[in-house]
Amino acid sequence: MMDCRVGCGACCIVPSISSAIPGLPHGKPAGNRCAQLTSDNLCQIFGQPDRPTVCLSLQPSLEMCGTTDAEAYAWLAWLEQITRPA
Repeated sequence: MMDCRVGCGACCIVPSISSAIPGLPHGKPAGNRCAQLTSDNLCQIFGQPDRPTVCLSLQPSLEMCGTTDAEAYAWLAWLEQITRPA
């Protein structure tokens, strides 16, 4: 298992989140910054009980995060596209 790349924020921007997030009661659309993402791309509610289940399920991995922020954005955008409801 790997650690998040500090300042990446791809998993808090690229995917849509359909469950409530503090500050976003209806979730967020794909490509929008989460309301809990700081200006330096850190999660303000990381480790908190009100963090959405989908966020808890995203675990950093070389496949998902790649070696650069651009690779992480591309992978997550592809996942968002192939899992989008028809």
